[in-house]
Amino acid sequence: MHNETVWNGNNLLQIMDDLFPIMRSITGPGVRKSLEKLQAIAPLVVHEVKSGSDVLDWTVPEEWHFKRAWIEDGKGTIVLDSESSNLHVVNFSVAVDQIMSREELLPHLHSLPETPHSVPYRTTYYAEQWGFCLSHNELQQLGDGPFHVRIDAKRTPGVLNYGEICVPGESPSEILISTHICHPQLANDNLSGMVLAAALANYIGKNKPSLTWRFVFVPGTIGAISWLSQNQNTVSTIVGGLVLTGLGDSSSFNWKKTRAGNGWIDRLVQQVLEQAVPDYHATLPFSPYGYDERQYCSPGFNLPIGRLTRAVHGTFPEYHTSDDNMDFVSASNLEESLELLKGIADAIDIDMVYQNLSPYAEPQLGRRGLYSAFGANVDPGRFQMALLWMLNQSDGTHSLSDISTVSKIPILELHDAAIILVEHELLIAVRHASEPFNQEFQGVE
Repeated sequence: MHNETVWNGNNLLQIMDDLFPIMRSITGPGVRKSLEKLQAIAPLVVHEVKSGSDVLDWTVPEEWHFKRAWIEDGKGTIVLDSESSNLHVVNFSVAVDQIMSREELLPHLHSLPETPHSVPYRTTYYAEQWGFCLSHNELQQLGDGPFHVRIDAKRTPGVLNYGEICVPGESPSEILISTHICHPQLANDNLSGMVLAAALANYIGKNKPSLTWRFVFVPGTIGAISWLSQNQNTVSTIVGGLVLTGLGDSSSFNWKKTRAGNGWIDRLVQQVLEQAVPDYHATLPFSPYGYDERQYCSPGFNLPIGRLTRAVHGTFPEYHTSDDNMDFVSASNLEESLELLKGIADAIDIDMVYQNLSPYAEPQLGRRGLYSAFGANVDPGRFQMALLWMLNQSDGTHSLSDISTVSKIPILELHDAAIILVEHELLIAVRHASEPFNQEFQGVE
């Protein structure tokens, strides 16, 4: 990757500002334009799947080409206009151009009486329907009609687009990062996930990682299913992954477990959360409802992929409304999320399993000069404990993340200890934590 920009909360927020006005859907020019803007952060490749293609149990829909939608009252006054918000039209609506009474129009109008100032987000991807969304306050002031109702849009054969980035690693085993790209004018859900996934790809691409990382930027549900359909024979290389969404608000972090619930990626992410934001996170059980983790975790694939969010879908009032705007997210929250993602990536990269090469009693560290080999470490006693924990637990079965869990010593400190012990031929790295147990190294002296 050649982008030398150091991405942070401020410049990621600027990219979100550029993305926010684009009318996105599951197909169409808005998706392509959004993927093009993300290429400013990381060099994603845009793929196509033709309309009408069978993808597992689904069929790729046509492209949605939208121009404008509005409602005009009997006096010629436009009372609702997609020009003021993309959410005002039900996403993927078919074309309409009719004169209607209030009674005829009402079934096509969607509002939120419980939050009367907010405009809801609604879709009609797989039905020949149309509609408008408006605040409940606007609905009450709509008047009696008649109304001229116009949606200038069409569905035409084309393609479904998704973006992909592959960062090759030392191992072909893969980490999958997935984020959905279809929501129009919803900042947290999911412009935040889009820019943070691209920024993480940029970060990982600066050096060759131990594992291969694959990033997919997909329209929700149908995009993930299309990607799985095209890659169903190769997904067995995926050893862990994260779905990213809702990471720009100020809520605490939430890790939704994989389908198995206790795999390597579950333990590692929860450990990083405990060390990075100990009082600012929660763990959620797996559920077959949510975002695209439910596709990756379907029983046929059963991939070890969880979901990282801040605010959880359906539990905060801004969810899928006009209140999920650029004021709902901040540069500082994006920065905090990016630093956490980098911490998870760093932990994944170094999470090796080591074998003690002198396993019978504790080796004499003093004669090897290890008691003075602490460098710039500010707490030699703590580092000595890291050495001792590594020697004691490195039996070819425990990874750095495992040892960090029992010792309460951060994985990066254990990594530093491991490097020194390897240099003194007291440890040897036998495998990455995500790889199967290696019987060959048992009983090494």
